[in-house]
Amino acid sequence: MEINGLPLHALVVHAAVVLGPPAAPTGLLYATVPRWRDWLRWPLAVLEAVALASIWVAYLSGEQVAEANTYGGPLEPLLEEHEERAEVLRLSMTAFAIASFAAAWWHARTGVLRTVLSLLVGATAILTLAYVVLTGDAGAQIAWFGTHG
Repeated sequence: MEINGLPLHALVVHAAVVLGPPAAPTGLLYATVPRWRDWLRWPLAVLEAVALASIWVAYLSGEQVAEANTYGGPLEPLLEEHEERAEVLRLSMTAFAIASFAAAWWHARTGVLRTVLSLLVGATAILTLAYVVLTGDAGAQIAWFGTHG
């Protein structure tokens, strides 16, 4: 799919890169600062929903770009690395979203459930943040291949 001649992927990746990173610290604050949980639960859930949608659209549109182009040569290993990282990002963001939605829904619970949900939100937030950066970097390596300066 294209918008004004540009592949959708080139446009939507910016949403994924802009929305994914703020979701992670919000999740970490939710997981580590109990007095903020009530206030952060719905902003976290909304931010997660939008970030999750943007990352899924970026992932699916990236599959279309990869199928439509044959990069070959020196770009092939970069494309493979980007695709592998995008797969982990898609899965980690999905897990982060599920954990965040569950934590928001059951935020008043105490005991083991709260502890497990907090740990899941925190761990998946860190993993997601790392893979937003790694996936974005691998994509930028492809986009800027051969340029100097």
